Amino acid sequence: MYFMSKKAGTRFLLAALALPVSASLYAQDQAAPDPNIVVNGVQPAPDPAAMTPGPEIKGVISARNDNKLKVTSADGTSTIIVVNDATKIKAASGLFGANRTKLGAESLLNGLPVTVKTMQGGGELVASQIAFRNADFKTASMIRNATDQRFEEQTAATEALRGRMGDIDKYNIKATTNVHFDTGRTELSAEDKAQLCNTATAAAATENALLLVVGYTDATGPDDFNQELSEKRANRVINYLQQACGWKPYRMLTPTGMAKADPLASNDTEEGKAQNRRVAVNVLVSKSVDGL
Repeated sequence: MYFMSKKAGTRFLLAALALPVSASLYAQDQAAPDPNIVVNGVQPAPDPAAMTPGPEIKGVISARNDNKLKVTSADGTSTIIVVNDATKIKAASGLFGANRTKLGAESLLNGLPVTVKTMQGGGELVASQIAFRNADFKTASMIRNATDQRFEEQTAATEALRGRMGDIDKYNIKATTNVHFDTGRTELSAEDKAQLCNTATAAAATENALLLVVGYTDATGPDDFNQELSEKRANRVINYLQQACGWKPYRMLTPTGMAKADPLASNDTEEGKAQNRRVAVNVLVSKSVDGL
């Protein structure tokens, strides 16, 4: 997982104070510059050889500014991390990080859940590696134009994407729609497509409603395959809701794949398996605005 903002924030540089100098000091000024002097408030980069391993940081990119990221963890703690040319940025799909792809720093978007390995030195944490899931990157990309890139401002779109790290108990489930799939498949039927748009239209009439999409499989096949399949099904539904049904990305919580967990019916029968091969579209409203 990697990133470098294309929209750098405004830099505030310290104004140099004009001081009179003597002739002897003027002569000293002509010598080679002292590398330890801080110019315009910019700290010298830490010496890589003097750095030690730092903590692993897991959370969501909540802000960016030049070569720095703010990563906010599930408990609300924020950490500032430096990204440089040596930072390795990787995206992975599927369980256990299969199918890894190397990316550039421009892929580090606001709202993206990441795992960051760090080195520390000079009072700063420097990212040695940043990793994230392809599915999360796709969702973050869809809301990029709706987010503010500065440290001081957060938008509704970024906050919505942080739902993956949030507590579902903070929401009331107002309705749930299930669409179903053939074995090993991710295609939506015409009936399911119509049902999804009906759900989006009804949810849009509910003020402050968000959608949480969760994909599932039956118990057939290995766990790693089912995990990836459940994520693909959830993403297929997300894409249709946004592209065909007009549901706004900033009102969508991050999709989740649950594989064979939480079956609706027994996996011992074909009828039960058919019910379990599903994606659940949950209409949520925060308890803080729902009268509870």
